[in-house]
Amino acid sequence: MPAVRANHLYKVFGKRASQAVALLSDGRHRDTIKDLNVTAAVIDVSFEVQPGEIFVVMGLSGSGKSTLIRMLNGLLPPTAGTVEIDGTDITTLSRRALRALRGEKISMVFQHFALLPHRTVLENAAYGLEVRGVSRAERHERAAHALDLVGLGDWKDHLPNQLSGGMQQRVGLARALTADTDIILMDEAFSALDPLIRRDMQTQLLQLQAELGKTIVFITHDLNEAMRLGNRICVLRDGRVVQIGTPEEILNHPADDYVARFTEDVDRSRVLTAASVMEPAPKAEAADWERVAPDAPVVELFQRVAACDSPLAVVDKEDRVIGAVSPTTILSALAMPEEASSAVPSLANGTRREGAAK
Repeated sequence: MPAVRANHLYKVFGKRASQAVALLSDGRHRDTIKDLNVTAAVIDVSFEVQPGEIFVVMGLSGSGKSTLIRMLNGLLPPTAGTVEIDGTDITTLSRRALRALRGEKISMVFQHFALLPHRTVLENAAYGLEVRGVSRAERHERAAHALDLVGLGDWKDHLPNQLSGGMQQRVGLARALTADTDIILMDEAFSALDPLIRRDMQTQLLQLQAELGKTIVFITHDLNEAMRLGNRICVLRDGRVVQIGTPEEILNHPADDYVARFTEDVDRSRVLTAASVMEPAPKAEAADWERVAPDAPVVELFQRVAACDSPLAVVDKEDRVIGAVSPTTILSALAMPEEASSAVPSLANGTRREGAAK
């Protein structure tokens, strides 16, 4: 069962919202119904998020992504369509039942931290459990553990204004982890951070996800961030879904020119993996080749393949050869122009790099 399911979701603001939905469901663009004096934020959006998946919703300002995430936890009721959390249609729940479901199943991490300024870091991390009536000793114990996970165990007695922006965002993440919900919604959670801190937070999120296996819906306007974090990415434009797919699918097979323009500046070597660029391998010969995991980023394979006399063998968890990565497959996947390939001659001609270990 999907952890989260959106079924033909619409969110239209205005008195004539129902009439607008009828027109939009026939394929009308939202700009053609301005005479109704409505704002169509989300239009016929459907998707499923599997347990343990990082599902990224990506789009420019005005694409409807923030409105969408607020419908996923019931902060905004849909004009039409349904939202299911672990099979429960939350659009049918009473306010009390919806609050209970949020407390048990869904946590939220906001862009602007949303910390209580006069409470300590520990008290902020424990706040969600306090609202749920959990005892002080238990919630502080769980909050302290979450702060350790995000590297802030030594800062639990400080106030938020004594922390940097990146540290404050870690407190917000710790608060979500303290609540111990299976689903975490993150709305532009790293957008307010400096680039280096933002990348550190992305790395930490991936590390935590590998350890904890949460279901995460992550909202961003940055495609590089989406490509790095997402198991799958949903691209929104003008309130509608343009494409849903893995980073490799979106990079290699954009649904239209809009998506293709987004992917032009993406560093393909950091998105593509060994599995996405490999070719069939002769298993007898590959038995003696150097091994790599299917999810190894191509950027990490450059030096390794250049230092070998043979291709790299891509192997599964049982150490079975499932493919091969060679200089040719890497260059082909990256569509590297001739002038760029000259910078890595050992890859371009398939020979060993001079001085490489033998």
